[in-house]
Parts: sequence; structure tokens; C-alpha cells
Amino acid sequence: MKKETQNLQCIPLVISVLSLFGVSSARKPPYLCNRVCGGISIPFPFGIGGKECYLNPWYEVVCNTTTSVPFLSRINRELVNIYLPDPTEYYSNGVVHIKGPVTSSGCSTGTSQPLTPQPLNVAGQGSPYFLTDKNLLMAVGCNVKAVMMDVKSQIIGCESSCDERNSSSQVVRNKICSGNKCCQTRIPEGQPQVIGVNIEIPENKNTTEGGCKVAFLTSNKYSSLNVTEPEEFHSDGYAVVELGWYFDTSDSRVLSPIGCMNVSDASQDGGYGSETICVCSYGYFSGFSYRSCYCNSMGYAGNPFLPGGCVDIDECKLEIGRKRCKDQSCVNKPGWFTCEPKKPGQIKPVFQGKSQFDFILNVVLKILLFCVLIGSALLLFAFGIFGLYKFIKKQRRSSRMRVFFRRNGGMLLKQQLARKEGNVEMSKIFSSNELEKATDNFNTNRVLGQGGQGTVYKGMLVDGRIVAVKRSKAMDEDKVEEFINEVVVLAQINHRNIVKLLGCCLETEVPVLVYEFVPNGDLCKRLRDECDDYIMTWEVRLHIAIEIAGALSYLHSAASFPIYHRDIKTTNILLDEKYQVKVSDFGTSRSVTIDQTHLTTQVAGTFGYVDPEYFQSSKFTDKSDVYSFGVVLVELITGKNPSSRVQSEENRGFAAHFVAAVKENRFLDIVDERIKDECNLDQVMAVAKLAKRCLNRKGKKRPNMREVSVELERIRSSSYKSEIHNDDDDDDDDEDDQAMELNIEETWDVGMTAPASMFNNGSPASDVEPLVPLRTW
Repeated sequence: MKKETQNLQCIPLVISVLSLFGVSSARKPPYLCNRVCGGISIPFPFGIGGKECYLNPWYEVVCNTTTSVPFLSRINRELVNIYLPDPTEYYSNGVVHIKGPVTSSGCSTGTSQPLTPQPLNVAGQGSPYFLTDKNLLMAVGCNVKAVMMDVKSQIIGCESSCDERNSSSQVVRNKICSGNKCCQTRIPEGQPQVIGVNIEIPENKNTTEGGCKVAFLTSNKYSSLNVTEPEEFHSDGYAVVELGWYFDTSDSRVLSPIGCMNVSDASQDGGYGSETICVCSYGYFSGFSYRSCYCNSMGYAGNPFLPGGCVDIDECKLEIGRKRCKDQSCVNKPGWFTCEPKKPGQIKPVFQGKSQFDFILNVVLKILLFCVLIGSALLLFAFGIFGLYKFIKKQRRSSRMRVFFRRNGGMLLKQQLARKEGNVEMSKIFSSNELEKATDNFNTNRVLGQGGQGTVYKGMLVDGRIVAVKRSKAMDEDKVEEFINEVVVLAQINHRNIVKLLGCCLETEVPVLVYEFVPNGDLCKRLRDECDDYIMTWEVRLHIAIEIAGALSYLHSAASFPIYHRDIKTTNILLDEKYQVKVSDFGTSRSVTIDQTHLTTQVAGTFGYVDPEYFQSSKFTDKSDVYSFGVVLVELITGKNPSSRVQSEENRGFAAHFVAAVKENRFLDIVDERIKDECNLDQVMAVAKLAKRCLNRKGKKRPNMREVSVELERIRSSSYKSEIHNDDDDDDDDEDDQAMELNIEETWDVGMTAPASMFNNGSPASDVEPLVPLRTW
């Protein structure tokens, strides 16, 4: 029955709309007309364009194509806004806001003529407009008397004063003019449709007193402006005025415009419900009856003046539907909604109000957002864990380095360096980070060589210096103090023929030593190289022998505490590009006090170079270094290495074979063929005899390194005459031969043999500097 009633209502609706607009099937419906001008919505019955777009000429809106400013055509006023009737708001009738005139006096207009008052005229046959009671008459300025014109039987106006004593506190608060520089009064209902505003001068006041004065009509919605500055209103030239509009019931064309239910009919029927789409009400204003229609606020919204303009509101999508139904099912119905209990097993329609595509897209976006959030959280968590891991690792590493530093004697070394005397260059304690950076974290590509005691790496310090970094394999913890003392002693050595110890690092598990770097190879390599470019003449070999002897003499006698090298061999003799000697590898060296004549230690060194007396007794003296130097002299003379087996009928060792050849006058048989033709044989013979004395089985019968150094210098001079007394006799020669046969069939190392290329040729300020006396700890 309800459906049939609605269908019957549609018939007069369509007929009335067609009769109202007088349109044929060929004319454009009003809802297809342009409805926007300058960003302002123009709803029907107002319209832009042809006659079919608006109800009658009073509702015609002209849109300026240049400025896009809308004007109400019949009253020639700029349109600010249009509101349809809405009983839920204060608009019981329709409302338009327009720009009304501003009357001014004493204001600068750019001309000598004052601004002429302009009345607001909304009158005319069939005019639907009237001034609402929301408008105010306002006057701004000092000593202003504003009066409404064209108002019969009453005077409507206000007067402002100009009290400077209270001007600082007289401001507009809560949309109220206080009377000081501003006054206002409300316009009663039922005013005529032609109203002007005039400014009069109060008694006892002249026309120029008070400066600029303005008066105007405006709606209270805009009265919160700064109304104490009349110049602003004068420069604007307008104030917003509110007009009401309605349908004049005397016009037969609008008696039944769209078939809406009348409020009077609804009252007789007991009111109207949600099935009523729109409602019209009647009223009277200034002797005129009017009609105002609006959509049923119980469930419809839109424009009641268009066919189908009032549309149903889906409350189930709004907060009211969700709150009221809660856990129940919200069912939308025309004009309203109901809450129904969910049936057992009922599946909520997931696509209600949405297309399937929109629903799937929404779900996918939510899943993606969830994944992004989870991924971001996991990423932040991973970064946090990684940062914590790095922090803990760094702390543990720092703690471990501190333990190593103390265990390796770091504090003791700091004390020794702090007590160091003299002007010898201070040795540096490197950090592990410095050396790791210098050697690219001890990269295997930086390895220069390996030996029994460790590995040597090539590195570059932050200051650009190239260094050799010797990383030991192990160190006896009981020897820490001895090691620190030796580091201090070696750091003070400043001789041009001895590799400089630059410093050490004690933050690693075993100490790391840093030496200067010599890039040009060792003596062993140069002696074995058959290339013509590297053939070493006898003069060069003698020069090398003299520099080695000078360096060892310096170690043995120039210091308060002599230093024994204990591993003199050609691989530990480095040469720069000028064949200048650098004695290296003090890994097995020991320092002794002056009153000591020897060191009792575990045998260390390289067989073929080791003193037989030291090998048997484990007592190392300065003469043990002399023996090793004698082997180096033999290598310089013969060009052969102790590791090469000498073929003879006795199958003797390297040193024994050399001594026998010298005694048996077979000296020329063992001289290096590469120097035999160009050398001074007398010098070579003299050096050979000196080498024979250095290789004496009894250490006390060997010359010391000071004597050897002086003897070599004299051999090099033209007036050579040996002054080393030969206290050997024939009986000793036989014993020497026996002793020299101590060498085993194959030479092997018992100590660290450092690579010859690990050190750099430095240039000290002087050739030799005395060592600083070393305290006893």
C-alpha cells in the first residue's frame, strides 16, 4: 500500500514540474544547466543561462565571463552565497548573501565629491526577497549618527561617540559595538524592501570633526570584523547583507510546484514520517503570503525544488547508524534505517555500499600497509640488534685490548719512556686500530715475509710513512719485562746502518713491532742474482763489510749496555738503492750489563751462522756475533751461501772448507768468479785471513767487532798492513778443522729469519749517536 502511495505521489510531481517550467521534451532540464560561478554554487530555483535554468527572472544569476563574479540580475547586486531552506539550521526560508552599499562621509575617495548614499532596493512585482532580522545597522567612526531612510512611522538609527580616554579599552568583543567609535542597532522584522542609510551630524558637531565616518547594513554573521577602523569599510565599498527569499503564493505557477506535502496536511494526518520526501510550509511577511519547501530532515537531503532532488541518506554509513546498531545489523530504508538482530550464521555483506573492486582494493591496501609497518618494525629491530651487537663487540674488543696492553707490559713501557733521558727520538706506542688501518687489517696481500717468530707486513701510517710491521707469533709471559727493556734500548739506537725501531703495539695478543721500511732487498738476494745489472764489485762488497762491522761494533761497544744481535746473516743485511747497509731483525737480540761476559740462553740463530762454541755451551758472547760476521765475510768473498753443500774429498762444511782452502793456499779456487778478474787480490786475501780469524773455534782467540771494523778500514786503505796479531799455531789449526765440521748436512734455522725487504732506508741526523745509559729495573 505504501508503494502505491509513493507511485501516486510521483504523478503530480512530474506534471507540476512540467507545468511549472513550461518545458517540452526538447528543452534542457534545469538540472543540466551550469550551477557554479566563481566558486559559488547556484542551486535551482536560481540559475545561469536560459529561462529553463531558473524559476523566474528574480532568480536569474548573471556570471561575468571575465571576472567570474555572479550577480543577481534583478537587483544588480554581487552574489556572495545562496542557501536553500533548512529547518535544522536557522534558515526556515531560503537565504542569499549579497554585497550591500556603504555610506561614508569625510573619507578620502580620490575625488573632492563625497560618496553618495545608495539605497538597497529589493522591491518589485513578484520580488521574493526581503531583509531578515539577522541584519544590523552599524555606524563606524567618531561622532557618527546613522539613520535608516524610507522607513515610515518610526526612526531606526544609532549614534557613536569619540571618547579618547576610553579608546584603548573600547574594542569589539563578542560582536558588540560599545558605542565608542562604533554603534549598532537591530532592524525589526517587516521592514520595506527599499532601505537606505544616511549619515547625520550630531548637534554641536561640525562636519569635519572625527574624520572618516561610515554607515551600512550588514548581517550579524560578519559583525566580528574590526569595526573601529572606518577606512577599511570605505576602501572595500561594501558590506554583506542577508536577504531572505520565498515563493509568493499569489503566483499560480508555484502553488503546487513539486508535489511536496504541506505541513498543514501533515498536521491533520498526525504528522509526517520517513516516507515523506519533502515538506512545504506557508507563512506571511509584510502582508504577503509565501511558501517555503525543504527536504524531510528525517532521512533525505538535497534540493526540494528539483524532481528527485531529495535523495535518501544511508544512515548505516554514518556515525548515527553505527552507534545505534552497534552489534546488530543496520538496514537502510527510504528516509530512515532500522537495527535488526543478526541471524545465526548470517554473513555480514562485506561489499555493502561498495563495489567488489573497491573492497578488494581496500583490503589489498590494508595488507600492504600492514606489511610495510611490520617490515619497518623488523628493519628497525634488525638495525637495533646490529647496533647493539657492534657496540658490545666494540666494548669487548676494547676490554680485550686493555688486558693485552697490561699483559704485554704496556704500563711498564710507558714508565720507561717517561723516564727516558737524552735527546734520542721518542719511540711511539701505536694503537691496534692504527696498525690495522696501516696494513689493511693485516691483509695477506701485504705480507713481505714470514719467519720462525712471526710475519712481516708492509704498511702505511696516516702521515704517509711506509713501515714494516712485524707481528710475532708468541711471547713468553715471563719475559715481558725483559722484552720491554729491550724495546726501550732498541728504540734508542740511532745508527745509519741499523734499521730504526719506530715503535710497538701492545694491544694485541702478542706484541707488534714497527720498523722503518727498506724497499731494495737483502744482501743474500743481491749476491745470488746473476743479472749483469746487479753484479756486485769487490769494492762494493768491501764497503758493505765495513758498514756491517761498524754497525755491530756500535751495538757491542758504543752503549752502556752492549747489545748482541745473535742472528747475523746475509738475509738480515738490507741494502738500499745506494748499497748502504741496514742491519735488521733484532728479534733474538739481547742486551747485557757491562759486568756480564756472556748470556746463557736457549740456542737461537741460523745453522751455518751459529757459533760452534755457543752451540755447545749455550753461552752467547760478543765473539758469537763475530763468528756469524765471519760467515758473512766468506759469503762476500765466495758468493756462495752456507746452505750450499761444498763438494770435496773430506765433505766438509761451508766454514771448514773455507778455512782449509785458506790454509792450503787454495784461496783462488774459492773466490767468486764474478769478481776474480777485477778485484784487488791482496785485499781479498787480507779479508779472507780476517774471516779465518773470525771463524776460530775458540771465541777468545777471535778479534772483537771494534778490531774487525778498524782492520777492514785499513784493508780498504792503500797503505794496508795488518795489525791483528795471529796467535793461532799449527796445533790449533787441526782443532779448528775439527770444530768447523760441526755443521750438519743441511742448514736449518732455530731462530727467526726476517725478510730483507721489510725496512726503509732512513737518513738519521748523524751517522752514530751514543746510546742513552739504561737504568736497571
